[in-house]
Amino acid sequence: MKNEWRMLSTKPVYTGFNSIQLCEIEHSLYEGGQSGPVKRELIDRGNVAAVLPYDRRDDSVVLVEQFRIGAMNRDSPWLTEIIAGMVEDDESPEEMAFREAKEEAGLSLDNLFPIAHYLSSPGNTAEEVFIYGSVTDLSNAGGFYGVEGEHEDIRVIKTSADQAIELFDQGVICNALSVIAMMWFKANIEKLRRGDSLT
Repeated sequence: MKNEWRMLSTKPVYTGFNSIQLCEIEHSLYEGGQSGPVKRELIDRGNVAAVLPYDRRDDSVVLVEQFRIGAMNRDSPWLTEIIAGMVEDDESPEEMAFREAKEEAGLSLDNLFPIAHYLSSPGNTAEEVFIYGSVTDLSNAGGFYGVEGEHEDIRVIKTSADQAIELFDQGVICNALSVIAMMWFKANIEKLRRGDSLT
């Protein structure tokens, strides 16, 4: 069987912080034939890049805390996360990770290495997520950051690697990309501490 699909039509439904398109598609079926027209709403968010910075010299990491509307049904909508943001049209995910580290945490990263790349929720968005790590200097990390025009109000948290893992184990770190990054971090912390190759 050959998997085939085609877009029959798209119609803008909403444009704001996110955009929504009403898409009509058809695709091949496993048992043969075509599905016929199927309507789906597609949330257009663009792509996301994120980075977890680690300093081997004092075994520390940087996390950030900020308000998230999607967490309004939890005890508190202020979430502890790794640095993350939207990739702009004219930049690569790597360029965005360097930029966002500066904007969200005041960090000039020394390097990046890949941790994960995945589709965040392909049932309703084409968003791809690129997660990186960085072994870098965190000696001056801390304070409050964010882009005023984007209504960001971000607290930078420098903490020990063990404390960050404990926050993850306790469920304090709970958004998907941060969970994936912390799962990787917990599994690879001894390699990071020793300075082993991660490739």
